[in-house]
Amino acid sequence: MNHLHKDLAQLDEILAQVQQQSSDYLNHLHNRLTTGKVNPDQEVDLHEDGLGTLGALQFFNDRFEPAMVASSGPRFWGFVTGGTTPAAIAGDWLASVYDQNTQSAKGNGDISAVIEFETIRLLLSLFNLPDDFFGGFVTGATMSNFTCLGCARQWIGKQAGKDFAKDGVSGLIKVLSATPHSSAMKSLSILGIGSNNVVKVKVLPGNREALDVADLEDKIVALNGEPFILISSAGTVNTVDFDDFITIQKLHKKYNFWWHIDAAFGGFAACSPKYQHLVAGWKQADSITIDCHKWLNVPYESAVFFLKEKHKRLQMETFQNANAAYLGNPLENFNYLNFLPENSRRLKALPAWFSLMSYGKSGYQEIVENNVGHALLFAEFIESNEAFEMLAPVRLNTVCFSLKDKNHLDEFLHRLNATGKVFMTSTTYNSVKGIRAAFVNWRTSAVDIQIATDEMKRILTEL
Repeated sequence: MNHLHKDLAQLDEILAQVQQQSSDYLNHLHNRLTTGKVNPDQEVDLHEDGLGTLGALQFFNDRFEPAMVASSGPRFWGFVTGGTTPAAIAGDWLASVYDQNTQSAKGNGDISAVIEFETIRLLLSLFNLPDDFFGGFVTGATMSNFTCLGCARQWIGKQAGKDFAKDGVSGLIKVLSATPHSSAMKSLSILGIGSNNVVKVKVLPGNREALDVADLEDKIVALNGEPFILISSAGTVNTVDFDDFITIQKLHKKYNFWWHIDAAFGGFAACSPKYQHLVAGWKQADSITIDCHKWLNVPYESAVFFLKEKHKRLQMETFQNANAAYLGNPLENFNYLNFLPENSRRLKALPAWFSLMSYGKSGYQEIVENNVGHALLFAEFIESNEAFEMLAPVRLNTVCFSLKDKNHLDEFLHRLNATGKVFMTSTTYNSVKGIRAAFVNWRTSAVDIQIATDEMKRILTEL
């Protein structure tokens, strides 16, 4: 334990060095490579006595730090990866320092749960959603979809007088969707519903990914009154297409189904008067998934789910700790232990709380509108260069494009990412191989677009 006691005595120095290293990273983020080029060439055994924190920090810097990529930087346009605002970093550091296990509701000596409830209310305000939603924080869209669809599964069971959370899934649960995200499909798998039980709804014609509501209703009628789950999209992955929530809202009043919206990043359209029409009608959904580590620009492992208040008991039935007598009656003791998948949870809400309180509605409107402007600027370059072709129109913040000469596409993307100046991901859209660039980082500017397009033009001359 010698190193542990030494670390305690050197705590100020340790934190100072970590703070300085963090500042250096953030202040030089524009110049850091977007692709790692250093790989450890040796395996390391656990040291008998350890190195101490400063020794471990030095070893990390020698071995790993040069390979840490600028995934939180302004030109990392793959995977819809957001950055981290200064306020979010402050909140995340404090969440680690205070090390709270967010469990209890008000009155049980745990203020962290109160902070989380407050942050949920702030997010509902940001998205202009009514207060008949409640919610909680999870690690990402996968767990957010899982949580919402877990509650939807329990709702399906109730229609047949069954408790699926206790007795398991018996029989098929029908799920209708057009272009569900892979995380929703994964959630169906681990919930026992089965990803093969998705009934595919047609998409609209004319280069769309949104579901065809006429075909949706035909498939609803064919179910002959059987309750089902609808997974709809507020921003598909390739082209950020939105389902027609106004029409779905009308169908929701007419037919018996659970309406889930995957709005991982597209839901942030609600932050802008220019784009909030894209989510018109979504207030009537039963559940909504939102990723905070995307467009909210907080550190990774942060997402929320929103559920209608009327489903709160279903939620607690689904995630209750039924065999823990020391926690009390799980259906009466409303706390995070009984309505979220994870029992042990850090204070995930704090980075979001700090960022929301720091920048407010106008700050996030500015981020959204700036990023959409950057996507349109990048699309102008693609459309003006005869070597490229757009695969879909820019509907919000993602540009889906390809090379006209598909034989050079893989080599082009490999060389582009290898520059370390910009990072994009490959994709396939309408059976055509392409490239996808997503703009969600608050740091991105027109200068970054210029840097990326200059590299793209240079590589074209070398192919």
